[in-house]
Amino acid sequence: MRQVKHLLETKGSGVYSIAPDAPVLDAVRRMAEHGVGALLVLRGEQLAGIISERDYARKVILKDRSSANTPVADIMTSSVLTVDRDASVEDCMRLCTDSHIRHLPVVDGERVIGVISIGDLVKAVIDEQAEQIGQLQRYIAS
Repeated sequence: MRQVKHLLETKGSGVYSIAPDAPVLDAVRRMAEHGVGALLVLRGEQLAGIISERDYARKVILKDRSSANTPVADIMTSSVLTVDRDASVEDCMRLCTDSHIRHLPVVDGERVIGVISIGDLVKAVIDEQAEQIGQLQRYIAS
């Protein structure tokens, strides 16, 4: 089974982030600009939380708050589940499914080294299954 480090090798380790004191409007703009559904909230290089489109919808729009005047820290999820680079894709899929989350920061000790999404995990599983099917078809044909 593939590991997170293999996904990061293919995907890259770019991390989109925002500061906790930034307005939520800036976070939404940054997510749209990069085509992502979540940003890590970093205090310096320290992971402080994560903000997602879901946080925005539930904690700003539905509560009729101002996107321009609400700081990210007020709506972010501060207890963030993380994984390390040696975690298996299977374990990450289970963690995302069981915890109802879509994004997992990848850490090396205290340092964030990447982010994987449920989409990255699904793609990895599909790619692995396609490879196994191909191997089986070659075996049967030989």
